[in-house]
Amino acid sequence: MITCSDVLVFSKSSSTASNGGPSRLLETDFSIEDTAATTTAGSGSRVAEASTSDYRVAVFGAGGVGKSSIVQRFVKGTFNENYVPTIEDTYRQVISCNQKNVCTLEITDTTGSHQFPAMQRLSISKGNAFILVYSVGNKQSFAELGPIVEMMKEEKGNAILSTPIMLVGNKKDEESKRDVGTAAGQKIANLWGCGFIETSAKNNENITELFEKLLAMEKSRQLTLTANDADGKNGKKKACQIM
Repeated sequence: MITCSDVLVFSKSSSTASNGGPSRLLETDFSIEDTAATTTAGSGSRVAEASTSDYRVAVFGAGGVGKSSIVQRFVKGTFNENYVPTIEDTYRQVISCNQKNVCTLEITDTTGSHQFPAMQRLSISKGNAFILVYSVGNKQSFAELGPIVEMMKEEKGNAILSTPIMLVGNKKDEESKRDVGTAAGQKIANLWGCGFIETSAKNNENITELFEKLLAMEKSRQLTLTANDADGKNGKKKACQIM
């Protein structure tokens, strides 16, 4: 099993966070075991975004980690036991924006293959927020997030510092197969300054909570899941309406 001390190695680059808090993606070098996925500060500028009510979330991760299962569980409330490789799928649904308005949550389920880097870069350049998924039972899927982080920094540059990002350890229901400890996932999230959660798309565990946490990280506007319990009296938002 992967632990923080014997697998994850982080070191700050020459840049430091102005607020003295945890290092963000732009400031961190990434290495897992002997698989070095070194991340260096990117200088790419953020692609200008047209005025839109859409809020775009891109989901990244290696093939087979359950990206599609997470998205489909959230959007449709369904789970498919069979693995079907994804090239790219997009889902849309309504969410609440600034309490009085609604906007479209656009979720892009990206390919887990390395054969389509141009499509991945486009999803990053257009994205407002990101979900990075690995399987808790597959340490290689944990390591493969390194190149995605590199690509994100190249495309977003300094904008990555204010971009909502959630690191997700999926398949927590397969505890007997666990190869990546919860502490290891939390450690990398702390050092990147991003959110962290473990989920089970199969058991519908922490799926809604994942998206609630991601939307809550957005500072430019107040985004919440559309719900009957508008005041959140039950402590939890209900499922969004599907468009």
